[in-house]
Amino acid sequence: MLSLALPGEDLVGEAWILSDRDEHSSVVANGPLKGITLGQLVNDWPNRMLGNCHGVINRFPLLLKFLDVRTALSVQVHPSDRQTKYLPDGESGKTEAWIVLGAGQESLIYAGLTPQTTPDLLREALAEGAVTHHLASFVPSSGDAVFIPAGTVHSLRDLVIFEVQQNSNVTFRLYDWNQIDPKTLQHRALQVAQAMACIDFTRGAITPVVPLVEQLEPVLRERLFDCEHFRLWRLCAKSPFTVGSAAAPHVLVCVAGEGNVTQNGADVPFSTGDVLLLPAEVGACLCRPSANLELLEISLPRRSPPPISSP
Repeated sequence: MLSLALPGEDLVGEAWILSDRDEHSSVVANGPLKGITLGQLVNDWPNRMLGNCHGVINRFPLLLKFLDVRTALSVQVHPSDRQTKYLPDGESGKTEAWIVLGAGQESLIYAGLTPQTTPDLLREALAEGAVTHHLASFVPSSGDAVFIPAGTVHSLRDLVIFEVQQNSNVTFRLYDWNQIDPKTLQHRALQVAQAMACIDFTRGAITPVVPLVEQLEPVLRERLFDCEHFRLWRLCAKSPFTVGSAAAPHVLVCVAGEGNVTQNGADVPFSTGDVLLLPAEVGACLCRPSANLELLEISLPRRSPPPISSP
């Protein structure tokens, strides 16, 4: 549905669309810097790329993904920045958020715990294969926005979603629905002890956020997430409008329609599925939709995050 070209013939359930990680760094697609990785850009021009976050972080702090989930993902949890015992060198915690782009007939989101769930009750449920009795859940609709703070037990199925998260790859599986890995023909490894240690048992059911409308014309601008790690708006428009801001990097993700972004005479076209990174030095730009356009705009928080430790 997002018109992305995928490598090979295998099914692809997860696409990292903006990543500054050693195992997979995004690459500039066109222009004079074509072929340069995001990691190289941040390393060589930190002030021009990161603006007021320069000197505070040493890599781009967000990881963006598209997920196409047919069968249920494992029930999992991520540690927070404070749970350093469970963070490998160079990793941060992992707070994330989802926007539902497509929902199937069997779609479901598990997020948070049911009331009165304790560690002992959850351990008993794991032993009995009855974990879902303690997982809060809801049936999502296309357009729903869901915030998943670190420490939240979560899973989902039969959905296409956009995900924004801290730049971390630390995940602890609590339960995997007894699924068999088609490549190894074995059950995937679980990390029950680590997952239990990282769960926030004070957190109840998670439900979709209520969008905050900040602007109606010439663009419908809804703020969906505003936390210490990222900010995200959904923009819907037919007429030209402004994106980006001075001294801070912004990322644009086109989820429907097409258009172009203009700055200092340079005109960059985009269409559904494309990702545009606006370095801090670029500042505000003019976005011109070709027709109905739905765009996600992501920025770093207003106050800078703590440094990420180096290995």
